[in-house]
Amino acid sequence: MKIAVLQGSSQKDKNQLIYGVVKQSAPSAEVINFGVFEEEQEELTYVEASFLIGLLLSSGAVDFVVTGCSSGQGMMLACNAWPKVCCGYVPTPQDAFLFGRINGGNAVSLPLGLGFGWCGELNLQYTLQALFSGEFGCGYPAEDSWRKQRDTKLLKDTCDKNKLDMEEIIEKLDKQSFSRALARKNVIDYVLENSKNEKINTALRQLL
Repeated sequence: MKIAVLQGSSQKDKNQLIYGVVKQSAPSAEVINFGVFEEEQEELTYVEASFLIGLLLSSGAVDFVVTGCSSGQGMMLACNAWPKVCCGYVPTPQDAFLFGRINGGNAVSLPLGLGFGWCGELNLQYTLQALFSGEFGCGYPAEDSWRKQRDTKLLKDTCDKNKLDMEEIIEKLDKQSFSRALARKNVIDYVLENSKNEKINTALRQLL
């Protein structure tokens, strides 16, 4: 599994903490840290970051993304605006465990400011450990697993049918509004080099 870490500038001081905890919680995964890094001067809003997350997941360049913002809510909503993204809001270990087992999504958004006080790093650690502690999409509780899996598939199928493909979105994208995201070479270059969707690569090259 390839897991990306990518969050907006508002919580860049948490970037290395998130990266370290993800590596600890998913030791068999390849974890790629895209920032935003604490020493960076460039700003990246949660909406701009969500576009890059959408690119990473829709292209198949990575399998999972760990992200967040001050509350966690805005990033979750923004990520779910893009195709092939199923992002959950996971403020607690219980939320993370249930999202992984029941919803089987491919991104999580963490509250990195709201409630992140004393021992906040421990809640982050326990939350990500709970997320990556078992099989994704297996259903919970066990006696209802078939129903949970059925409903999750229906939800994902419905989302796919009601969203444009990423290459269609790129063709319509307001380049000026997402100029800072498009200038983030570490993500854009990674997508172009690791994408499994040549249509996305073609549309992206034409936009750049």
